Amino acid sequence: MSTAEQQPENPEKTSPGTSDALLGPADIRELAAALGVRPTKQKGQNFVIDANTVRRIVRTAEVRPDDVVVEVGPGLGSLTLALLEAADRVVAVEIDDILAAALPATIEARMPAKKDRFALVHSDAMLVTELPGPPPTALVANLPYNVAVPVLLTMLDRFPTIERTLVMVQAEVADRLAAEPGNKVYGVPSVKANWYAHVKRAGSIGRKVFWPAPNVDSGLVSLVRRTEPIKTSATKAEVFAVVDAAFAQRRKTLRAALAGWAGSAAGAEAALVAAGVSPQARGESLTVEEFAAIAEHKPAAQRPAL
Repeated sequence: MSTAEQQPENPEKTSPGTSDALLGPADIRELAAALGVRPTKQKGQNFVIDANTVRRIVRTAEVRPDDVVVEVGPGLGSLTLALLEAADRVVAVEIDDILAAALPATIEARMPAKKDRFALVHSDAMLVTELPGPPPTALVANLPYNVAVPVLLTMLDRFPTIERTLVMVQAEVADRLAAEPGNKVYGVPSVKANWYAHVKRAGSIGRKVFWPAPNVDSGLVSLVRRTEPIKTSATKAEVFAVVDAAFAQRRKTLRAALAGWAGSAAGAEAALVAAGVSPQARGESLTVEEFAAIAEHKPAAQRPAL
């Protein structure tokens, strides 16, 4: 993390160069009051109220002038406006009826020159299968904590043109996503994210830049899509089935944990040996490539009929 990123954010102050188009603490609260919006834990709503923070997110995401950025959960538009400053186009996916209805007006009022470069999809991100306009090249979002991992994986799966992703999530989730084999928090999110991309931690975000301030810290996670997919004859679903089975009983050896998946402990051992993995190993020590190798050697009797 750079020296600038280590400095504590102060949401009540913005730098002299901050554009008036971006939303500050007073703007956010005034807009929320006008809409009758009170952030709810149920929807995982914590609005960013600091212009410096959203600019930092855009900078860390390396958003380019030719990027088509998809944002999930734009809320009142703090990050959306900063993305519009830097990108060619922004498509925001918002599930909340009131927030979705208000966002286009906020964009037009604060950044009228970019209103035609903005599109809104009023939907649950888990249900979105297509987006308006050119294919997205980047995903940048402050993801609701309660659905962060499934939303992230779904977007990466459905929109393969997304090359670069930067998401802000709960610090604990950020650690899990970026964990490497052997780390105690390495698990299902780590492996599945690695199926799509190279993942790393990209910084921390303090609590004071949110309204309301959450009682957990936040972290940034960078994901750069693999230029070449994992080399395997197994499908993604087959690999993920092995991952899910391995971590469902993570304290057990893979021979025991994969017994159900393989039909028996002996079948699991045969698949593991064929894949070059020790039957006594545990899931937390394996790379995504090793999980793929195991999936390739699933006992024939357990494979679905064609």
